[in-house]
Parts: sequence; C-alpha cells; structure tokens
Amino acid sequence: MARPSNPSNLELQALSVLWHQGPSTVAAIQETLPDGKERAYTTVLTVMQNLERKNLVRRSLVGRAHVYEAAYSQEVIVERATQDFLTNAFGGRLGEALLAILSVGTLTPEEKTKLERELQRHKTMAAKKTAKKAAKKAPAKKAPAKKAAKKTVKKAAKTAAKKTVKKVAKSAKKVASKAAKKTVAKKAAKKAAKK
Repeated sequence: MARPSNPSNLELQALSVLWHQGPSTVAAIQETLPDGKERAYTTVLTVMQNLERKNLVRRSLVGRAHVYEAAYSQEVIVERATQDFLTNAFGGRLGEALLAILSVGTLTPEEKTKLERELQRHKTMAAKKTAKKAAKKAPAKKAPAKKAAKKTVKKAAKTAAKKTVKKVAKSAKKVASKAAKKTVAKKAAKKAAKK
C-alpha cells in the first residue's frame, strides 16, 4: 500500500471521528468534530472530499447517503504525524514533547498506570543495552575474568533497573503534576551513559 499523505489539522479531526465512531456521514462528522467549533456542512464536505482525494478515506453510497470510512488505521496516521510533530516542534527531543503534552491536560488513573508501565519498559530496555555494551567491553581472554565481568554486568544491570524503576515511578508522578521538571527519559539516559 502506498504511503498515505499528511492530513491537515481539520482532516485529522475528521479522521479521529471515523476511527472512534466508525463509518459516518458528513453530517455525523460535522456534529462530532473534537474542537467543537461550528462549521458549515459544505466545509466538512470539502474536508471529506480532500481526504478522499488523498486516499485517506473511502466513500460508499448507503441508500442516498454518502458514508465515509478511514482507509488507514489510527496508528499508521498518528505515528507519522507524531514523528513530524516531534521533529518540527521539539527538534526530536521526546522528553520536552512529553512534558508539553502532559502540561496541556490531566491523566486518568488508568492512563497514569499505562504511562508508568511504558516508562518502566523503556528503562529496562536502556539498562539491558547498557549491560550489553559493558559485556562487549569486558576482557574476553580468560574464562574466569569473563565470568566475573558477566556477573558484574548482570549485577549492575539489575541494580540500575531497580533504581530506574523506582525513580521512574516517582518521576512519572512528578511529571503528571509538574510539567517543568526534567523528563524521566533524559535522567535515565544520563545515568545509563555515566554507568
């Protein structure tokens, strides 16, 4: 399948309606656009026609109504839009972007739990990468030295992972309430680089 075109902000809103409500008419999309602004039917119709031209939606005739359906999943479109946003607005600095996003709204307890899990997963992956780098640097000439190096690396990785997990949980709570603090990702990256 060809790479999808970039949708505009209003086109993204229309797509979000289709992703969450399923196939919809122009009138249904017009009523449920997320920004809540009143727009003329013809404006929304033009947006849907543009999306169809970009092959981001498919149109079918159901009775006399034209029903639009998203041609790509939310993940495909949002991943690309997020990468563009991260690069263009923050120069690729994920931590700054996360803080900015968190400062705009509040998280539900479920969202906080998911975020903490994802941060923990990233921290564990970073600790494993650090351990692998340390293992590669360890001398491989003598077997006992190699075993000792592996034990040291494993122990360091476990210790780093435990510390990181504790700090991530603590930092995630701070990030949710104070958007001005440094991100957990930057702290973990600096600590991993030092070790």
